[in-house]
Amino acid sequence: REQSVVPVARLAGVTRQQFLRDVYPQRRPVVLKGMELGTCTTKWTVDYLSQAEGSKEVKIHVSAVPQMDFLSKNFVYRTLPFDVFVQRAAEVKHKEYFISEDEKYYLRSVGEDARKDIADIRKQFPILAEDVQIPEYFEKEQFFSSVFRISSAGLQLWTHYDVMDNFLIQVTGKKRVVLYSPRDAPYLYLSGTKSEVLDVDNPDLEKYPLFVKAKRYQCFLEAGDVLFIPALWFHNVISEEFGVALNVFWKHLPAESYDKSDTYGNKDPTAASRAIQILDRALKTLEELPEEYRDFYARRMVLRIQEKAYRNDYG
Repeated sequence: REQSVVPVARLAGVTRQQFLRDVYPQRRPVVLKGMELGTCTTKWTVDYLSQAEGSKEVKIHVSAVPQMDFLSKNFVYRTLPFDVFVQRAAEVKHKEYFISEDEKYYLRSVGEDARKDIADIRKQFPILAEDVQIPEYFEKEQFFSSVFRISSAGLQLWTHYDVMDNFLIQVTGKKRVVLYSPRDAPYLYLSGTKSEVLDVDNPDLEKYPLFVKAKRYQCFLEAGDVLFIPALWFHNVISEEFGVALNVFWKHLPAESYDKSDTYGNKDPTAASRAIQILDRALKTLEELPEEYRDFYARRMVLRIQEKAYRNDYG
């Protein structure tokens, strides 16, 4: 049993107007090629990155295995000078290391205070920010964050969804991205915003039998490619080479829809959080009934949710 694989569409030379008129309303991932991104795609070598931002300290994820798991926290956080970190992340075997000589490194930039401030490359990496031309395919007031990322070759990030639209800008190196539609959430064994299925290529189908039902979308990103990931689409990212990327998140819903304490763009909208709390209370109330009645009324609740809230126009 294997998942069906759908290649993500690739479009070249898409203008802002074309994107907003033809691509954006479809709410599907698409790879945009040939976009003007500035000098970063040619300038950002390991040596240039090291020199540009020097020895300021950065907090990084360090993992002994390529598949990072946020649920079991199979990595440690460590701090390194930025220039040392870049050199190490670009190596395959390390002379100096924290866990093992083939450990993997991952930087996800955060704000000054990660609990209060959003990531913004212009504030955290101002020199590098001058080399980047972010595609302005959304209004300035919709901008939420620009997240600078560096990954070791072979690193795989857990499958998750974000609640905001974003562009994954692959500046250097190559990535493979596997995506799943929001509609396939029932097959992804979710814990919060994350899937428990770590190895999407060789899943444990005894443990996760429904996973095979999820339709898999896939694309390969090269330097200069931009992947549009609509809000709520699940994505699993594999760095096939050492690489540098930039995620730009923007608010697709009215600003007041989002949780004001959300600095990462992954907290459910406030209305969704309230609805889940109400549902939890309803389920708690059902516990007052015997099992046979609980089962019957739970099924009626599911039917009511399907009737009132499910879309019927998915392709």
